[in-house]
Amino acid sequence: MGARCYGAPVPTYTFDATLYRWEARTDSWIFANLPEDAADEIEDLAPQPRRGFGAVKVEVTLGTSVWRTSAFPSQSAKTMVLPIKRAVLTKERVGEGETVSISLTTV
Repeated sequence: MGARCYGAPVPTYTFDATLYRWEARTDSWIFANLPEDAADEIEDLAPQPRRGFGAVKVEVTLGTSVWRTSAFPSQSAKTMVLPIKRAVLTKERVGEGETVSISLTTV
């Protein structure tokens, strides 16, 4: 796929994901994996050059919470991973091991 055309609609990806703790630092970070097909499309459409660690800026909706963050490619997960803010986990009353519905768009 080529570069994104300005004015073209930005796809929204909606999926269910199970929340998990990042193994490298179990004290603070909770993540969700993007479906592989959505991650592949996002990587193809992402502006170049990308941010540090290959990050892509996204806007995320989980429950009633909406925030901006970055999705990162993960070699071990073989997809992109999405950090979930502690404030969102608290507000939405969800945590590690739970399956949640997530919507995201690139920004």
